[in-house]
Amino acid sequence: MDQQQPARHYAGLDVSLDNTAVCVVDDAGAVVWRGKCPSEPKAIAATLAERAPGLVRTGLETGQLSNWLTLALRRLHVPVVCLDARHAKAALAMRINKTDANDALGLAQVVRTGWYREVAVKGMAAQELRMLLVARAGLVTQRQAMANTIRGLLKSFGLTIPRGPKGLFEGRVRAAAEGNDALLAIVEPLLVAWRTLREQAGVLDSRINARAKADAVARRLMTIPGVGVVVALAYTAVVDDPERFRKSTSVGAYLGLTPRRQQSGETDFSSRISKCGDGLLRSYLYEAANVLLTRHPRPNPIKAWGLGLAARIGMRRAKVAVARKLAVVMHSIWRSGGEFRWEAPVAPAAA
Repeated sequence: MDQQQPARHYAGLDVSLDNTAVCVVDDAGAVVWRGKCPSEPKAIAATLAERAPGLVRTGLETGQLSNWLTLALRRLHVPVVCLDARHAKAALAMRINKTDANDALGLAQVVRTGWYREVAVKGMAAQELRMLLVARAGLVTQRQAMANTIRGLLKSFGLTIPRGPKGLFEGRVRAAAEGNDALLAIVEPLLVAWRTLREQAGVLDSRINARAKADAVARRLMTIPGVGVVVALAYTAVVDDPERFRKSTSVGAYLGLTPRRQQSGETDFSSRISKCGDGLLRSYLYEAANVLLTRHPRPNPIKAWGLGLAARIGMRRAKVAVARKLAVVMHSIWRSGGEFRWEAPVAPAAA
């Protein structure tokens, strides 16, 4: 008599800040158990060990907690995969009622059938570096917003702040409001907040510069024209492992810098870029392309290629194409271990 094969289980996790909905199904898709547990790796691992002894695969969607939770569960020897939220959404949208329990069931069925796209989970070092860059970007954005608020208040009194070095902004504001004690009393707390934001952004800038100085990969990437400290570190944090991409040209699509394509029957056209992937890095690459095309003084093959493209399709679209080209060149340099060759020709690319 043949021995009975052990049961095989698949689990779906719908993660929220406090609790995680868990659903376990068997090979046939029948629900074995469903319930909730705290959103802590040890609690989830213990629940799965008890309710799914024959666990083959666990699935959870990408989200704010997914990177940390996936790495922590893998350290606890839980077979977990992180699913692209856009792909998971298409499957979960088939259900009439959207609940945490139904989402967990849907994710369990997705990993059971294998119809999913796994997302590469970055290491904690890359995650920490990206959080440093996100924090710095937040401070810079708030500092600029505070400066714009101050400018708006002064305009209400018919006063304008002349442009000049950023470090002298506070002095120019006081000079413009001189003699108006009521206005100075309103603006002073805002200037204190602006100064604090500027100082704390400087603290993070120092940490970022020190990080780049100690990172050999970032220093090589910074040999590319237009690529500075922030762009280089943001690139290494997002890509994490260059071997994830077999071809350097694939990085452009990963960062959402390639056009969407719509094809159906007789219709076939390309629209705007997909804007998938990391938006912060994409914006940094666009800024680097802008600097390269408009302000970088030294001639180089990427600039010559971009300006030629701008003459045909316009500067705005050319900047997007150059941003994509920079992403490709950065990946190639990272994998090869070399530096940017200023006289090397750049292969033509589609706009």
